[in-house]
Amino acid sequence: MKVTRLASALAAAAFGLASFSALAVVPPPQDVPYQGTLKISVDATDVAHRIFRVHEILPVAAGPLTLLYPQWLPGNHSPTGPIDKMAGLVVKANGQVLPWSRDPLDVYAFHIDVPQGASSVEVTFEFLSPQNQRQGRVVMTPEMLNLQWNAVTMYPAGYYARQINTEASVKLPAGWQAGTALEVASKDGDTLHFKPINYDDLVDSPIYAGKYFKRVDLDPGAKAPVHLSIVADDAKYLEIKPEQIKPFQNLVQQMYKMYGAHHYDHYDFLVSLSDKMSGNGLEHHRSSEDGTSADFFTEWKKNALSRDLFSHEFNHSWDGKYRRGADLATPNFNVPMSDTLLWVYEGQTQFWGQVMAARSGLWDTDQSHDMWAFTAATYDKGRPGLASFRNVQDTTNDPVIAQRAPLPYRNYQSSEDYYSAGQMIWLDVDGKLRELSGGKKSIDDFGKAFFGMENGKWDVNTYVFEDVVKTLNDIAPYDWTKYLRTRLDGHGPLTGGIESHGWKLVYTDKPSDAVKAIESRRHTADLTYSLGLSIGKDGAIGDVLWDGPAFKAGISPGMTVVAVNSQDYAADALKEAVTASAKDKNQPIELLVKNFNEYKTVRIDYHDGLKYPHLVRDTSKPDTLTTLLKAR
Repeated sequence: MKVTRLASALAAAAFGLASFSALAVVPPPQDVPYQGTLKISVDATDVAHRIFRVHEILPVAAGPLTLLYPQWLPGNHSPTGPIDKMAGLVVKANGQVLPWSRDPLDVYAFHIDVPQGASSVEVTFEFLSPQNQRQGRVVMTPEMLNLQWNAVTMYPAGYYARQINTEASVKLPAGWQAGTALEVASKDGDTLHFKPINYDDLVDSPIYAGKYFKRVDLDPGAKAPVHLSIVADDAKYLEIKPEQIKPFQNLVQQMYKMYGAHHYDHYDFLVSLSDKMSGNGLEHHRSSEDGTSADFFTEWKKNALSRDLFSHEFNHSWDGKYRRGADLATPNFNVPMSDTLLWVYEGQTQFWGQVMAARSGLWDTDQSHDMWAFTAATYDKGRPGLASFRNVQDTTNDPVIAQRAPLPYRNYQSSEDYYSAGQMIWLDVDGKLRELSGGKKSIDDFGKAFFGMENGKWDVNTYVFEDVVKTLNDIAPYDWTKYLRTRLDGHGPLTGGIESHGWKLVYTDKPSDAVKAIESRRHTADLTYSLGLSIGKDGAIGDVLWDGPAFKAGISPGMTVVAVNSQDYAADALKEAVTASAKDKNQPIELLVKNFNEYKTVRIDYHDGLKYPHLVRDTSKPDTLTTLLKAR
């Protein structure tokens, strides 16, 4: 944040400071080379305390210096740099400790006066990583770690991040192996020294390291190799069968066939198989962070629905990292981002993540259909807020508004619906392209035209809304501006793509295998489309559908169901009560609920039985969904 001298004076007066002269201006970034190399050393050996220790050397000139801790994080699309976990900051020059002051209006900025005669400063601090998930995402365990450079570096203000050259190294626990997009220049014991790289790309190149490590080549002999670099809680979780690797190999080839180009010189899926380190999905240009449960491979069938994590994050190398909305391509990590085009960045990636899961064999046909039905139902009946006061475009502000904090009524408030609502919009676009071209063109043509150029380049190629429209018009002329803006800014249904592809969304009393898997993984009973609530295994009520039957009966999130029709709560007992009430309209659904320390009986007036979403064929139309999901 740039602070003017007048603003500094006003701030000083507001905060009662003795002198506002000490409040310095944060230099805005300039597109000029940083003179020298930022040298970064990270000691990541203290896994017992989960502490990363940082030492940096920065070439400087005498006079005012502002150091920045990264605030706006790519992939998070929000000002969520974990500065609350930074501690022990000491700055030295010529062996002497220099005082620093944090900017009161920009707490990610630190001001220092560099004395005459000093040509560099040394910076040391600790990153105190979360001890549990209440404090944030756990990134260090006794068996593994996830080092994200934005958390363990400071950099000089006044420069574009790509203009700051760096030399980085990390010391790992003894015997640990690492996966990263960074290229190793040398190894000194357990310390890895990386080849020079600009600061922008350094932050884009995290490390997964661990005691139990495996590397799998997904494209043998390729000029741009692609690997799974896997760390695990235990060696037994690294037992991976050849038939489990095959879909990942297929994924690489299916991406190449569709896009016709790639945007990396090598690529690493950084995979954690862990029930200790937090799960994660985060895109980078030449890698991705893919955190799954420890038994992802050893319980392959049980974990089927989480496999599209890999196709989603891999797609971001094209969509989000290479092609990036112009308002997200900021000069450094402390200039605010604007998220207006996340319906392309995340929405189309959500679309391709599920399509490519099918094309590669990560999902079979039934799993793909089940997941499309699950998503379609959300935008058919499960987002009343989008049908009234919010729209998809407005949800692109959610990374800044909510920063993924839990919400009281998520279905009504909406939360980052640009992901799955965006997915539904792009399915609709595919249907329209096929219609306009008589089946000769499809969303594949858009993908290749918009993302599939300059093979091998991995810089940033920005775009604006008008570029999206132009590419669509080049494929099939139409009023694409109106078409897209109606769906982004309006409150209409978003399920048209299902119908245009020759399928119908229906509800039956039998849950799909996908719903069963989701209920099992989340330990919930999903009664969203019947009673209008989801409920945990201990009776804790999660989201309650706005104006649904449970809502109208007086039930809210945070309550706990103690009993169903005078019997101890169990998910099966609740489902049986819903079924019974449909057969006998006089049969009540009576819940004893606990709200804080109070108990009350609630009667839900609902008699339409259990409802779960499914897709069924509409034989009056061609089946282009099967065509879309078929391997190329």
